[in-house]
Amino acid sequence: MTISVVITTIILALLPIFELRGAIPYAVLNGMPLPLAAVTAFAANALVAPLVLIFLETFHRIFYRWRWYAKLFDRVVARTRQKIHAGIEKYGYWGILLFVAIPLPFTGAWTGTLGAWLFGLGKRKTILAATCGVAIAALIVSLVMGLGISALSLFLKAPQ
Repeated sequence: MTISVVITTIILALLPIFELRGAIPYAVLNGMPLPLAAVTAFAANALVAPLVLIFLETFHRIFYRWRWYAKLFDRVVARTRQKIHAGIEKYGYWGILLFVAIPLPFTGAWTGTLGAWLFGLGKRKTILAATCGVAIAALIVSLVMGLGISALSLFLKAPQ
């Protein structure tokens, strides 16, 4: 394991397309012990929610001054809120947590935080829900990696 593996793991965990679903397998396949890979990817991916909220708030405030952006934003948000308002009302922060916890494509801290921001959910609770979801996702991915490695080792015996 080299410093470049650690840095790449952190970068992958921060990227919306990979997050820790890609970071943990990458780290393990490049020689990082599974517990260290899980903790490193979790720590980096847990930073996503506050960073995304800061980014969205800042750029939204700047762009909302422009009429075309405000009009487009209001229309898109109104349509989106209308479509899934019942789900947000019913599940709220638990829904964000579960959405982030499922390690599938297009779910994760980026998408969950964006959804919470679009619906005007509180920042602190959003960060808490996203971080708890990231922790659960890290456990799931780590279990799958650990079980996968164990299963492969049954079939791929090292020559003696």
